[in-house]
Amino acid sequence: MLHLVGGISSGGRAVPDVDGERFLVARAEGPYVFDDKGRRYVDTALGFGATFLGHTDPVVTAAVREALERGSMPAYAHALEEEAAAALAAHTGDLSKVIFVNSGSEAVHLACKTARAITGRRRIVKMAAGYDGWFEDVAFGNAGSREAAMTTNARPAKGDTLLLRFNDRADADLLFADHDDIAAIILEPMMANAGCILAEPGYLEFVAALARRHGALVIMDEVLMGFRLHAGLASHHLGVAPDLATVGKAIGNGIAVAALVGRPDVMAAFEDDRVHRAGTYNGNPVACAAVKASMSVLDGVEYGALHAAGDRLQSDVVAGFAAQGLDVCTSGFGTVFTIWPAPMAPRSYAEAERIGDHGFAARLHVALRRAGLMSMIGRFGRHYLSARHDGEALRLARDAFQAAARELAAAPEAIAAR
Repeated sequence: MLHLVGGISSGGRAVPDVDGERFLVARAEGPYVFDDKGRRYVDTALGFGATFLGHTDPVVTAAVREALERGSMPAYAHALEEEAAAALAAHTGDLSKVIFVNSGSEAVHLACKTARAITGRRRIVKMAAGYDGWFEDVAFGNAGSREAAMTTNARPAKGDTLLLRFNDRADADLLFADHDDIAAIILEPMMANAGCILAEPGYLEFVAALARRHGALVIMDEVLMGFRLHAGLASHHLGVAPDLATVGKAIGNGIAVAALVGRPDVMAAFEDDRVHRAGTYNGNPVACAAVKASMSVLDGVEYGALHAAGDRLQSDVVAGFAAQGLDVCTSGFGTVFTIWPAPMAPRSYAEAERIGDHGFAARLHVALRRAGLMSMIGRFGRHYLSARHDGEALRLARDAFQAAARELAAAPEAIAAR
């Protein structure tokens, strides 16, 4: 009898048995995971993007070990809190004030509380099919939900949460024309959980400017994309200047930590008690040690070379499937992308809904497993690369995708032949 509900603590971790065997990870190192039978796999799930520096980065691991040995949970302030905050703020531009929490969901929740306190308004807008955490209010309209499709003219709403169509400027104009009580809008650098749908040129800047004209704050949810495009916020890299941003994943390289960062004038709301925050584990020494160490390692990442390697891998994937008479394409950036069973990537969630195929995604995952590559599963699943995916790991990944293409081409139900 399993005592763990469903056999797993997070539904996103569930993967199918392959050839009658359950996958259990025994250890992870660099770009690889090893199962309980000792088999090595190239990892493109990477803790859902959390281990950007690769598993068990030696610098981060050493810092965490030292923090544990000094005491993992004092009830008092400790020097590492400010050191970690300073290290993070050195990479986030004018968003120079930091509050540490434990998860991206908490960071988004705190950002929304801040916006409501500052504006005196209640409504929060999120992108339909966007993912901004699993807390009840912002979980509304996640990818795959009925509401996310926005198939009618009636704007989906639940409590104080409204949905906005991604990449639809007219819908943004209509939203603010209809509602004068919006506290903030949550933007994402790209719609990762809907299959790495990229923002059209100028769209994010347009919505941010529109929100400000109507007195709403701009929250950029960078829990997934922060520090993945460069050693800083993706929004700044893309030319967007938010009032607040949420970061996580890469800032701790697998250690549970997230943060809300904001401009000093916005974050002053915490210092004059307009917003209250608490949390036993917020800013604990282990998390802060991981952040400080991760920032130092991120500064040495050769982002240009890494993105180029990711682009080459995507091209190799498309070419490998084409060699088997199958059309696929990719969407996303060099270090995070989705594979679609179609000749062109979606530009909207409506297109993603039409193109996405559960069957293709499941068969691809299984075929990659057999070929020695672990991946996320799901029609909007993503493949991540870490800074530790070296030439050998990339070669093994390319070979695994080519083997998967051959397996899928041999199955009549694979995907439509060209």
